[in-house]
Amino acid sequence: MKNQWIINPKPEDNIVGKLMTEVNLPEPLAIILAQRGINTFELAKEFFRPNLSQLHDPFLMKNMDKAVERILNAIQNEEKILVYGDYDVDGTTAVALMYSFLTSVYENVSYYIPDRYSEGYGVSIQGIDYANENGFSLIIALDCGIKANQQVEYANERNIDFIICDHHLPGEEVPDACAVLDPKQNDCNYPFKELSGCGVGFKLAQALAGRLNVEEAKVFTFLDLLAVSIAADIVPITGENRILAFYGLKALRESPSPGLKGLLGESTDNIEISDIVFNVAPKINATGRLEHASQSVELLISKDEESILKIAKDISELNTQRKETDGSVTAEAIELIKSNQEEERFSTVVYSANWHKGVLGIVASRLIETYYRPTLVLTEGNQGEITGSARSVKDFDIYEVIDECSDLLSRYGGHRFAAGLSMQKENFEVFKTRFEEIVKRKITAIQRVPSIEIDTEISLSEINPKFIRILNQMKPFGPGNMAPLFLTKDLEGGNISAMGKTGDHLRFEVMDTNGQKFTAVAFGMGKHLEDFKYSRFDLVYSIRENHFRGNSYLQLNVQDARFKD
Repeated sequence: MKNQWIINPKPEDNIVGKLMTEVNLPEPLAIILAQRGINTFELAKEFFRPNLSQLHDPFLMKNMDKAVERILNAIQNEEKILVYGDYDVDGTTAVALMYSFLTSVYENVSYYIPDRYSEGYGVSIQGIDYANENGFSLIIALDCGIKANQQVEYANERNIDFIICDHHLPGEEVPDACAVLDPKQNDCNYPFKELSGCGVGFKLAQALAGRLNVEEAKVFTFLDLLAVSIAADIVPITGENRILAFYGLKALRESPSPGLKGLLGESTDNIEISDIVFNVAPKINATGRLEHASQSVELLISKDEESILKIAKDISELNTQRKETDGSVTAEAIELIKSNQEEERFSTVVYSANWHKGVLGIVASRLIETYYRPTLVLTEGNQGEITGSARSVKDFDIYEVIDECSDLLSRYGGHRFAAGLSMQKENFEVFKTRFEEIVKRKITAIQRVPSIEIDTEISLSEINPKFIRILNQMKPFGPGNMAPLFLTKDLEGGNISAMGKTGDHLRFEVMDTNGQKFTAVAFGMGKHLEDFKYSRFDLVYSIRENHFRGNSYLQLNVQDARFKD
């Protein structure tokens, strides 16, 4: 696939110049900050110096006072409290945070994670029945519940109260719960709207700590869990999330909770958001995909070293199994596309009864890497239905397309870039045809080609110690503040070697016309070994500081290249 290169427009010279002078920034970094809306000294100071004192008062969130009052009453009346959460990383970290905080002040607390396959996403009737049968009179739902109107009504009929801590968009009516905490409610005046589900739980813990005369520092000990949820749930790392992620990463590096340390291994000194996304989150998610997510919660709340080592080992093995499974399903899906001669379609819709339901979303994302187009991967579901996951390409609303096919579906939900759905098997072919027709009608030529957004063009000589020091202070990188992508033109390569079992990756030196050199790595670009060896090229890359055996060195992480004839 050939990427479009989109160079972000340069802000006005006077804004860039002011940042260069007042904040003492190199021009390329002043340009990037201004592009990201950080265009005054005050905003730059806030950006470069995040502080926990800048966190918002949790009682600014609608219904926070009601939620706190209900929990305090439950503690006073010695009621049984059930902490309920979704089976993904955000849900399991939220449950671990809330359970750990509550059990530090009150004993009568348990937790519940629904089974992905028998119960599905969100609040389940089975979960409420479990609470009813075991004498729980209060459920705190985390990272789910904002659309659980029927389930909350079912709980109300059984005298079970609900507190909902969610961050997804509400429907037209919110559930009739004791308290609904969700900053995305239209009439909620909480200043920051993009908290993770775990983040909403953290704000509830913060509010409770104040009323229980528990030191706020106690709540801050859970920031490592919160950083994992922020990274894994792909929420914007701006505003309050930036502060929480900054201090959460600091906690992960200096004093991670025993469970997270068990997952991370010995070296946590230089962990970044990207390490969580690619190394930690998949392990936590693997339990819910292949077995049961309660294993992840057990790990995250445990303090017993022997138990942690065993669970961490089991989770790592599950993740290895998950990788093998999604690898084989992806290969089968590509073979199916080829055998059906569907390489040139506008969408991908593939189905096999034998595929594992837990990896369908991952496989859909993998297929987009090969065929850049809206993608649906389906398998056998319950009661004769087929079920699957959808993923989209940049700026294309796949949920809107699925909604137009709703008469063929039993259930569906999600958002513009990711969704899930189920249908009767006999509807599959009709759905596949209609889905393709709608995508073909709606998708634009630009949306059919992957693009790379380049922040600014620089020369290699501009990458000096001051530049790197300030670039590092722009972390943590993630949505809303991605690691900058730089363009440098007219380079040549040297000392090129292939990496990986099959030579899919490259390591080499890049050099400009002035002899300035840097080490570069190009993942998945092994087929271009000869091009890098014999052609001059323009390079798009991010800059990473690697740490190995006490030494640090800079590395250009290549995103794309254009070779000269």
